[in-house]
Amino acid sequence: MYLTLLAVFIVGYVFIALEHNVKVDKAATALLTGTLCWVVFIFGRDSFLTDIPGEDSISFVTESLRENLGEISEILFFLLGAMTIVEIIDAHEGFSVITDKITTTNRVKLLWILCVLTFFLSAALDNLTTAIVMSALLRKLIHEKKDLWMFAGLLIIAANAGGAWSPIGDVTTIMLWIGGQITALHIIKEIFLPSLVCLLVPLVITSFRFKGDISKIPEQYTIVSHHVQISTFEKNVVFAIGIGALLFVPIFKTITHLPPFMGILLGLSVVWISTELMHRNKTLEEKKMLSISNVLRRIDTPSILFFLGILVAVGALQSAGHLADMSRLLDSNFDSIYVVNAIIGVLSSIVDNVPLVAGTMGMYSLETYPVDSDFWELLAFCAGTGGSILIIGSAAGVAIMGILKIDFMWYLKHISLLAIIGYAAGILTFMLIN
Repeated sequence: MYLTLLAVFIVGYVFIALEHNVKVDKAATALLTGTLCWVVFIFGRDSFLTDIPGEDSISFVTESLRENLGEISEILFFLLGAMTIVEIIDAHEGFSVITDKITTTNRVKLLWILCVLTFFLSAALDNLTTAIVMSALLRKLIHEKKDLWMFAGLLIIAANAGGAWSPIGDVTTIMLWIGGQITALHIIKEIFLPSLVCLLVPLVITSFRFKGDISKIPEQYTIVSHHVQISTFEKNVVFAIGIGALLFVPIFKTITHLPPFMGILLGLSVVWISTELMHRNKTLEEKKMLSISNVLRRIDTPSILFFLGILVAVGALQSAGHLADMSRLLDSNFDSIYVVNAIIGVLSSIVDNVPLVAGTMGMYSLETYPVDSDFWELLAFCAGTGGSILIIGSAAGVAIMGILKIDFMWYLKHISLLAIIGYAAGILTFMLIN
């Protein structure tokens, strides 16, 4: 049953990767894979849970599922809240505050502007929120699908690299920070340069391949479909409140110690109330077009369900002990912290980096590797940036894949090698510094 569970996950993963060939939506495949993984786990519980007898083993599986679902729901509610805030800003044409200032149509210049902006924004917000915001910006700036996907691929690398050097930039970095393995100032000092190199190397390579200008979005695409007149004041206010709500999330977490999804829900409620009050004197039709209840219909629900399916499947592997076995295998076969962390980073592009890092934190105590040791810092970098190798290897990649409908195999052909080169360059930079 051990191999059966692994086989179900791998087959499901292959079908997700070949979505465009098999003509089945990846969300449907992910949900089926996630469900089947837990079915195999509960039917084969006697082989997985040899030390837990009879009815207790059923309770263990169901409790593990509830525990996993609790962690997953935090991510899904965060994603839903952030996407809603971004959509309400978009509905009020708030992103014109930024897009109007980006006048260049030169591919290379635009790529550098957006990637550098993403790199630093990701450190301030987090890579998932930044990916959602930047996806909305890309849709406003670029019309051609080929350009849109290429820019998006580089932005995934930029978002993950930016999230790795900040204590609040990535879920795994937050885990290590809260767990006491790293301190905020030290991770910034040690990982900033490797993260920057991880972005700059793919960016420079792509710059040599890019030529000419992007095609501007035709005028008919820029007209707001609902024909509601939105004043400059309303655009600026909604943009400021929306971005402020997103930026407040890490502050909220630091002050209250509550999960980030609570911060995003607080921000969403403030944005919701503000827009309701702002449009209270408008006609019923105008209020309907600009309300969050209308914007919610534009949320990409299949992407959220895809996220759910993938994380549920990985949760089954974690609860059944596959990820712990993987960690022990690495530990027994490789002595170098650089090799172990580099492999963990590559694996994080296949399975979720959160359980991988959680497993690693459980394996090594602070007595083995003290606070701010090279091991924990390199783990933060590798787990954060390794996910860029495959588009479904990181929260940022999954979000952009869903919003911009990027094909898994296209990303594999055009972006994965760039991500690997940047990843390797970042590790080498860390080794040179230390």
